[in-house]
Amino acid sequence: MRLLVTRPVEDAEPLKQRLEALGHEVILSPLLVIAPRPAITIPAENYQAVALTSANAVRSLEGGPHLDGLRHLPVMAVGPQSATAARQAGFAQITEAGGDGVGLARHVIASLDPNAGPVLYLSGQDTASDFTGLLERGGLNARRVVVYEAKPAGALAPEAAKAQGVLLYSPRSAKIWLDLVQRHAIPAGAMVHYCLSANIAAILPDAFARRVAARPVDDALLEVIGHA
Repeated sequence: MRLLVTRPVEDAEPLKQRLEALGHEVILSPLLVIAPRPAITIPAENYQAVALTSANAVRSLEGGPHLDGLRHLPVMAVGPQSATAARQAGFAQITEAGGDGVGLARHVIASLDPNAGPVLYLSGQDTASDFTGLLERGGLNARRVVVYEAKPAGALAPEAAKAQGVLLYSPRSAKIWLDLVQRHAIPAGAMVHYCLSANIAAILPDAFARRVAARPVDDALLEVIGHA
């Protein structure tokens, strides 16, 4: 099957290799472009942990001065991509849990002591869940620091119209996808839409064919796609 991978370029290449190993042809067309913020201030507090709902948060800090003061902290990451990014950035204590922002928040609330200091949440400008609010309603203090912006792509790859299926990873990227296919008159209704979660699938028009991963992780999405 000819598949369109819409993840940011930083995450797309490993996924491309896995799909090709299953016999698929892959077209890369990122729907979001990651832009690190040039000026970031992390308040000096006695944090008990770092929370990550995206690998791009850690990547956006690489090469700067901020990670040096954080690497001693345990990291709670939403999934394998964010956990791997934290490991590559030099963090040693990493827990992967939740699969999405809501699931990670539940894990953080159940695991941490409300009296042991705030949780540092490194995030993008736009998030799919009110992660900070979830932590605070669960009794934890949270400090959100926005370290990057995910900007919408202005166009799709020239070969996008040839795809038989498209992989969608967030409600926001699904909305960008619908906007671009309408703008460029691409017959997306003829494609199968492989969605990481039901929230993403709900964005699509009723007539669009869709398959939803049983869990919001790459392995589950690849199980839905199967071999070519």
